[in-house]
Amino acid sequence: MSAVEDFDVVICGGGMVGASLAVALAGLPLRIALVEAVPFGSAGQPSFDERTIALSRSSQRILAGLGLWEGVAAQACAIRTIHVSERGRFGTAVISGDEQGIGDLGHVVASRALGAVLWERIARCPAVTLFCPATAAAPATGPDGVTLEVAAQGGTRAIRARLLVVADGARSALRGALGIDASERSYGQVAIVGNVGATGAPAAHTAWERFTAEGPVALLPFLDGRYVFVLARRPAAAEAAMALEESAFLALLQEAFGGRLGRLERLGRRSAYPLSLVRAGRVTAPRAVLVGNAAHGLHPVAGQGYNLGLRDVATLAEVVADAVRAGGDPGAPAVLERYAAWRRPDQRSVVAFTDGLIRLFDLPVAGPARGLGLALFDMVPGAKRALARRTMGLGGTLTRLARGLPL
Repeated sequence: MSAVEDFDVVICGGGMVGASLAVALAGLPLRIALVEAVPFGSAGQPSFDERTIALSRSSQRILAGLGLWEGVAAQACAIRTIHVSERGRFGTAVISGDEQGIGDLGHVVASRALGAVLWERIARCPAVTLFCPATAAAPATGPDGVTLEVAAQGGTRAIRARLLVVADGARSALRGALGIDASERSYGQVAIVGNVGATGAPAAHTAWERFTAEGPVALLPFLDGRYVFVLARRPAAAEAAMALEESAFLALLQEAFGGRLGRLERLGRRSAYPLSLVRAGRVTAPRAVLVGNAAHGLHPVAGQGYNLGLRDVATLAEVVADAVRAGGDPGAPAVLERYAAWRRPDQRSVVAFTDGLIRLFDLPVAGPARGLGLALFDMVPGAKRALARRTMGLGGTLTRLARGLPL
């Protein structure tokens, strides 16, 4: 093993959240290492695959503050209305951006498109040293930093940083190596993801969320008049659905969603992903911090996963920037304590919200009350505004980036 190479910050995990953090920190006077196991564009890259992301309004602001939104905007479709319903029940809830006086509630963008913008920027950041394909292991924490073994095709080398950021996903190996426990609870569901066309008139940038006895289904507006769908089913039912030929699967999706968009047609490629809730016992350790799915892996029902992770990024970037500008240490205990305290309310509330939504609609006996609740919710402007702000990521104390200000 060669001599230890020193950095200020090492980010382990170059997926959506880790790459976003690298871009956020690249404008600071820091030496940054980014370690990622799978190159962007590879078929095995899990972060930039066939899935799409529903970007919240705060995420749009953060990406704009990082100079990324211009590259994303042309490939994104706006969400201006959210429609929530339950099959077989009379109640619905509709959140309109125009009604809230804000226009767009969010945008839908392909993971690969956003990934291309992120990695193109990283390639132009001289402050970022990329180790890819490579893996990091054996973190050894000392009073002044963390030393890691980075294994790449050319062999293994040691790198040291004042701050280690763990962004390697819900099943993070580094999280456990740092002594941070995590709980995982399977939802007993598999998400089938793809895209479809429809014969009906376009639904004016409406995102549809529909709950059924078999599991939730969402259709999100996308480019060229197509819709992205997320269909959740029990594992055996999901396996059977994935095996169906196109017309039979379209009939299954049509039955779950209904006829609001006319006949569904032109099925795209389908992918399937098991769903579970992952929660780290804490988000910091000496000289280390967890962000994104390494700290909180969510059910995709409300489309909050990357949005929550991007707020982690904006907050961590701000507390690090404040420390560096004051001549301090980015990995100092006070910096990590400030980060954890700032993020705690948002992380807990979003986890509780998404988990509670799944639990609520998974209780058959609560069906009549749910229908009444949706109907009442639709008539209460204050409730709509509160949910709209949660959906847009605009609650609590906002970071500079989420307020549209530079870092």
